[in-house]
Amino acid sequence: MSYHLTRKAPMRTTAAVALVTALAAGCTRGSEADSATTVSNAKAGCPAVLAEAKKAVKAAEDVNAPWNGPTTGPRAVPAKTIVYVAQSMTNPGVAGAAEGVKEAAEAIGWKVRIIDGQGTPAGIQAALSQAVAIKPDGIVLSGFDPKSTAQQVAQANAAGIPLIGWHAVDAPGPSTDPKLFSNVTTRVQDVAKISADWVISQSNGRAGVVVFTDASIPFAKGKSDLIEKELATCSDVKVLTTSNIPIADASNRTPQEVSALLSRHGTKWTNSVAINDLYFADAAPSLRAAGKQGNGAPFNIGAGDGDPSAFQRINSKQFQAATVPEPLSEQGWQIVDEFNRAFAGTPASGYVAPVHITTADNSGGKSSWDPKGYREAYRKLWGK
Repeated sequence: MSYHLTRKAPMRTTAAVALVTALAAGCTRGSEADSATTVSNAKAGCPAVLAEAKKAVKAAEDVNAPWNGPTTGPRAVPAKTIVYVAQSMTNPGVAGAAEGVKEAAEAIGWKVRIIDGQGTPAGIQAALSQAVAIKPDGIVLSGFDPKSTAQQVAQANAAGIPLIGWHAVDAPGPSTDPKLFSNVTTRVQDVAKISADWVISQSNGRAGVVVFTDASIPFAKGKSDLIEKELATCSDVKVLTTSNIPIADASNRTPQEVSALLSRHGTKWTNSVAINDLYFADAAPSLRAAGKQGNGAPFNIGAGDGDPSAFQRINSKQFQAATVPEPLSEQGWQIVDEFNRAFAGTPASGYVAPVHITTADNSGGKSSWDPKGYREAYRKLWGK
């Protein structure tokens, strides 16, 4: 869910996903029923945990939840220019947030320039150097670690240019080291917990789980550790394997790993959680070759950005049942609002978007998560 968790690659077109909040509601439907019979008929070994998980999942699946963002803030500061430095515009999360920034900037009456770092350390450093040289009113650091551009960040700080991150550091809100007016992201703790809660809920508290992670990245390892900690709150949910596959090697290593896992665990493998959706694009061919149904076990949830290919797998019910997507456009609007606060001399909003779960039942066939109400709310704040 951050710069750490996305490899530079063309957007996947592999069909995939599927499945299910039906079990969370205590029932199954159609072709899902046979695959789910074992878990749905088994009595949960953690009734209290299961009840809480189902409650949390139901709230996270709500597509009509009211806007809970900032209700007070400064009026629009006029005639500003911001530069959006992108880790790579081939990264769907970075590109989605960029579109939100462009849309919000037009609404507030500002100019935006996007500079693409092309996904390489040298390219990102050059892009940020170029951004600082332009002397804009503000700069977005999107999808990369500011410590990898420490010299350019220091130059921007010295020039008094406010910096706002999108998935630039692990935690949301202001940062002192590196110095950021704010960082816009969901909380990794919330994402990890709701992903595990979905597994507990979907399986009725009885699951054999494979967790896919990249232990070479501290952020990713931290997320998967949090997922496993939450899964452990239910006594009949067992982590069968923690599969450590570096994101950069996922396309090469995941198919073979999935075949091995199927051989080792068989039908005990009922669910998967991955720190990024991309693992399921790579897993699908092996699952299909093994005769698995796209809308059957293992039921897979991605605790990642929720890129368009994940939505495609979910909507077509092909080896991914759910994702915990970032509200990319909304976060772009929040970035513009945070800049407006910086320019007006007021503190950051402190707002953190709540986690959401997308399934085939609530996606509406769309390819991104776009909550309701934020555009109108921000326009009202800005007097636009």
